Amino acid sequence: MKRILIKCYYEFKPFIPRYFQVLVRQHFAQAKRARLKDSWPIDKSTCKKPKHWFGWPNGKKFALVLTHDVESVVGQEKCRELMQIEKERDFLSSFNFVPERYGVSKTLREFLTEQGYEVGVHDLKHDGKLYKSKQSFLRKAEKINRYLKEWNAVGFRSGAMHHNLDWIHALNIKYDASTFDADPFEPQPDGIGTIFPSWIGRDGTGEGYVEMPYTLPQDFTLFVLLKEKNIDIWQRKMEWIVEQGGMVLLNTHPDYMNFGGKNERYDAYPSDYYIKFLDHIRVAYKDQYWNVLPKDLAGFFSDQVHNRIRLSHHED
Repeated sequence: MKRILIKCYYEFKPFIPRYFQVLVRQHFAQAKRARLKDSWPIDKSTCKKPKHWFGWPNGKKFALVLTHDVESVVGQEKCRELMQIEKERDFLSSFNFVPERYGVSKTLREFLTEQGYEVGVHDLKHDGKLYKSKQSFLRKAEKINRYLKEWNAVGFRSGAMHHNLDWIHALNIKYDASTFDADPFEPQPDGIGTIFPSWIGRDGTGEGYVEMPYTLPQDFTLFVLLKEKNIDIWQRKMEWIVEQGGMVLLNTHPDYMNFGGKNERYDAYPSDYYIKFLDHIRVAYKDQYWNVLPKDLAGFFSDQVHNRIRLSHHED
């Protein structure tokens, strides 16, 4: 029944005023939060390490992965400013663009990669209909694969964190980032249940991709739906993930960031929150983290998977 309601919502979403959409989501999110105080934002069942886990490179305590979903031309116009904030603090991140929702700037994509950042594909149209049926998904996958090739990208993330990990095998990717450890506020709330990357293998082929869940609450959820006025939840959950030696993966949206104190839109929050978070990491976890691009972490974890397979064969 819930899946049917979600499908109906995305059919009628284009006709519902954005402001009303946000108000309704705020109401349900805040009501749900009251029932989840013992299991969110930290779900202690998600800390089990992968089999034959060898740890992070160079003895680092945890991995830090910063990602950004650019949902509109408004967000695209803020990417350079967001990148500069990170660059000044020696952080790297990935920027995921929606190929057929707005005109994605080739100049911007090339600029980001030239600066050492990563570009990924974010859905196709971001209309909530990517997984409407397997047949339609496979048709759209052909288009997505063309954008992946054209952009020289190896990573994908679905809109609204919708996912079907079996169907995603149709994409020519090294990693997918369409899931989370545990997030009851998402439209499809079935999390992958881990704060580590996972290998999603294709049965009997030895092929597959790395699934990289976000492990900190998304900025939109935290600051727009739940109306938080500080970064305490990010800090508290990060502290717990670090204690487990896990992967701190954050997904933010330049679309919803107000830069320079400008009050640009009702569904936004001060970019100072993100700046304070980056500064907190630099001070509180100096020399402890591996700030890595998603594509490089995917390569690292794929190697670990193949090492595990070789180790298992040796043990046999």
